[in-house]
Amino acid sequence: MGKITVETWEIEGLKIITPAIFGDHRGYFMETYNYNDYKAAGIDQIFVQDNQSSSGKNVLRGLHFQIHYPQDKLVRVLVGEVFDVAVDLRPGSATYGKWYGVRLSAENKKQFFIPKNFAHGYLVLSDYAEFAYKCTDFYHPNDEGGIRFDDPEIGIKWPVASGTEFVMVDRDKNWSSISEYTKSRENGQGI
Repeated sequence: MGKITVETWEIEGLKIITPAIFGDHRGYFMETYNYNDYKAAGIDQIFVQDNQSSSGKNVLRGLHFQIHYPQDKLVRVLVGEVFDVAVDLRPGSATYGKWYGVRLSAENKKQFFIPKNFAHGYLVLSDYAEFAYKCTDFYHPNDEGGIRFDDPEIGIKWPVASGTEFVMVDRDKNWSSISEYTKSRENGQGI
């Protein structure tokens, strides 16, 4: 190993990866993914799809998950900065409903590994951001679920000034609370 460093947090499975960066007067070089290094760090997944999006300041995307085809995700920022959040939705988890957030930027080059059965979302902090991520399953458009970004029971502390208006699609504004989600899952609907 040695080409990446991995930090773990109180929510089991979440990992922040910092790649080794080799720079000189021409610029820099880094490996953004090497299966052997990630496997040695406990991330032994096969990624089958890469996605990329661009967004402007205060765009909030999420909190999303796939219901029947959950995905592990490895996310990073190519341009700009985002606050990336994962919420534990794993049934029986000691940290169910807890969240963790990390600043990802083109400058810090950190990556965030989010296991299956977490809700995921991010808020753009810079004027513009390009966001890229790898997934372990293909996207199934009719399988998407979500929970509210502002659910007080979860209590995500988005790093913006009070009164900031997020730029969102209606669907993301209207997801159910984690309590409603938990009830629907217990009734056999959901992850």
